[in-house]
Amino acid sequence: MDPDQLAKAFVEHYYTTFDANRAGLASLYQDESMLTFEGQKTQGSQNIVAKLNSLPFQQCQHSITTVDCQPSGPAGGMLVFVSGNLQLAGEQHALKFSQMFHLMPTPQGSFYVLNDIFRLNYA
Repeated sequence: MDPDQLAKAFVEHYYTTFDANRAGLASLYQDESMLTFEGQKTQGSQNIVAKLNSLPFQQCQHSITTVDCQPSGPAGGMLVFVSGNLQLAGEQHALKFSQMFHLMPTPQGSFYVLNDIFRLNYA
């Protein structure tokens, strides 16, 4: 599959799952995976999902503006950089965000998130 198509498919799956059922993201991470969310580092699938579930909002809607990707290293990894808007339930204005994923292939032929960095973009 074309890297750009793969990145777009991953991004659509990730944010659809995040918006509907954050616990469903657990299968995208492994024990060595790391999330940096607004400067706070969390490692391991269970800890990452616990962090995402502990965020101070229950309902949100991501709308993606851009998706950029690059191949990463001889192991077949991929860097995916996303920018977009995050609409929180009950809030009038959306928040702008950027997120970077470092995807690595699995022996089964899919990908998992090795690194995930999220930042809100304040203007």
